[in-house]
Amino acid sequence: MEKMPLTQIKIEEIKMIEKFFNTSSKCLVETDSTFRPVEEQMSAAQQIAHVARTIDWFTEALTDPKGFDMDFEKQMNEAKACVSINEARAWFSKSIANAISTLQKMSDEELMKPLPQGPVMGGAPKLAIIGAMSDHTAHHRGALTVYSRLLGKVPEMPYA
Repeated sequence: MEKMPLTQIKIEEIKMIEKFFNTSSKCLVETDSTFRPVEEQMSAAQQIAHVARTIDWFTEALTDPKGFDMDFEKQMNEAKACVSINEARAWFSKSIANAISTLQKMSDEELMKPLPQGPVMGGAPKLAIIGAMSDHTAHHRGALTVYSRLLGKVPEMPYA
């Protein structure tokens, strides 16, 4: 049996991130866009947009020689500007496609290279970004599950 390239394994992980996120959050619809449990929290649309923006952030770090962009305020403002679940979902889909496209252009050797030293994953191999992407997305998948239940909806099991 031929060994699957590391880049292909990581692409498959990203596809699973997408599947799990979409499955568990699909009960949220456009009319739920502005829902937030309390005023200071992100709305449902902003949660999805934040996930999309963070996938972009992780993907950018794969190829940027400086590593991670640390302007978190700018990134959060971009996500908070989103007021539509449909727009946020389109952004999420585009972010996933871009992450896959980026990985398709990388070799296994490139994925094993260390990230630049810094406060976020400094010195870790670039491939670790995909695990962090999965963890971050799962965190917000859980938050959106709570939002769904507060709206009286039952989210689907993501792994089914």
